[in-house]
Amino acid sequence: MDAINKPGVPTLFEWAGGTKAFEKLFDKFYDKVLADDLLEPVFKHMSPEHRLHVAHFVAEVLGGPKTYSEQEGSHFIMISKHLQKYLTEAHRKRWIELLLQTADEHSLPDDPEFRSAFMAYLEWATRIAVINSKTDEVTESADSPMPEWGWGVVGGPYMP
Repeated sequence: MDAINKPGVPTLFEWAGGTKAFEKLFDKFYDKVLADDLLEPVFKHMSPEHRLHVAHFVAEVLGGPKTYSEQEGSHFIMISKHLQKYLTEAHRKRWIELLLQTADEHSLPDDPEFRSAFMAYLEWATRIAVINSKTDEVTESADSPMPEWGWGVVGGPYMP
């Protein structure tokens, strides 16, 4: 049994504060994105629902409810949103920088174990986004499962 499903071990989603924490995080984050000279051109045409979709997607990946996959999209659809966006390493790094800045400002847990797992996911996901942004078709199956991200090496602050 992995740490994602181990009894007594909170998911990253739970540790972060649940759905409302992710919705607030991404709402405030996208305010920063739209005020940023590098990222605003990439995101200026995003739908009004984009903030919530990303919040629900990340929350689900980190062990939260299946709101995104059951009501809003799929991993395949999320990947397809990045096609032909031609994201650069500078875009990727700035996206992470602003998200972590927002996480600090809005009290996302700052313990090293959580931040390590959160950063690992952000690094992985943003690198996948950059790769997919340079193509015009999704190479994954349309029914590919949502990613699941946990603590990694268990030893978080939740341990007795």
